[in-house]
Amino acid sequence: MFFKDVIGQEEAKQRLIAEVKEGRIPHAQLICGPEGTGKLPLAIAYARYICCENRGEHDACGVCPSCTKFNKLAHPDFHFVFPVIKKKAGKDTVCDDFISEWRQFVMNNPYFNLNHWLKEMGAENQQAQIFVKESDEIMRKLSLKSSQGGYKVMIIWLPEKMNVECSNKLLKLLEEPPVQTVFLLVSEEPDALLQTIQSRTQRFNIHGIDEAEIAQVLQSKYGLQAQDANDIAHRSEGNFLKALETIHLSEENKLFFELFVSLMRLSYQRKIRDMKRWSEGVASMGRERQKNFLTYCQRMIRENFIFNFHRRDLVYMSNEEQNFSTRFAPFVNERNVMGIMNELSEAQQHIEQNVNAKMVFFDFSLKMIVLLVQK
Repeated sequence: MFFKDVIGQEEAKQRLIAEVKEGRIPHAQLICGPEGTGKLPLAIAYARYICCENRGEHDACGVCPSCTKFNKLAHPDFHFVFPVIKKKAGKDTVCDDFISEWRQFVMNNPYFNLNHWLKEMGAENQQAQIFVKESDEIMRKLSLKSSQGGYKVMIIWLPEKMNVECSNKLLKLLEEPPVQTVFLLVSEEPDALLQTIQSRTQRFNIHGIDEAEIAQVLQSKYGLQAQDANDIAHRSEGNFLKALETIHLSEENKLFFELFVSLMRLSYQRKIRDMKRWSEGVASMGRERQKNFLTYCQRMIRENFIFNFHRRDLVYMSNEEQNFSTRFAPFVNERNVMGIMNELSEAQQHIEQNVNAKMVFFDFSLKMIVLLVQK
């Protein structure tokens, strides 16, 4: 991954390149922003540029021994930390247990989210995290002398998934790392990190990708016509993953849409028995998918509320979603929109706390009966 491979983000690229050229590389950066904006590809390109032995004006050389190793993400002074699942019950897993799969996964498609990685690991109902044992691995790796005589770079993808013990054990290392050691924490929920972690890093905010940049890639790489590419780029809201999902609407997205439509219709019709069956069906999905579904519901409620203002430039839904919204949107208004969003947020919190999923979703569906009549 080079800077040239990162979609858009020209301002961010120039800032990172300038840091290296001017010799003012921060020892710990918190690179944060929404999903699908290219934070991880940007961090990898930055790490390559830092370690490159013959840096160019705008990118790494690509041919030096360091760059050759980066081609396979196997540079001895470049390390990854990322959420994993337990391979054996009761035993902590470390990232090196999945490092071969991770490297291949990132090289095949550097734009992905946690759900994609969970599927790659075969997580099923397990929730991924960075376990306390990983902190010992981090300290061990960074205590070693640089094999190339230059910088050592540690990328921590989704540091908000570190458990509290692991976070606390890293505090001292983040504050006083070994010489020429760089931490790059790539986060989508930086405020979920311990305040003590946040205070020891320099925050670097990454914003959504420009629509024109996304449209250009959709045309050049995926063969879309200009009008289709521009339409999808607009609906992606700066999220390249969302653009890809629009092109190849995944089975999961179809399922989420069908579940959402079904819930709204059943709640409006007050079909309690069918609502109970619906709740049991959603409860049979893994915790991560349940959380993703609730996030999808929040987006649909927000989009339907905006749909009422008849401003197409502010609506980010697929044609199928918009067709449903022409009938459903009037039921989401200023009298109930905050109530629905609060209930969705509370349901998501309960799922994260491992509350019985059948109870959570059935309770939410019952509350929707009351909320939908506030028209």
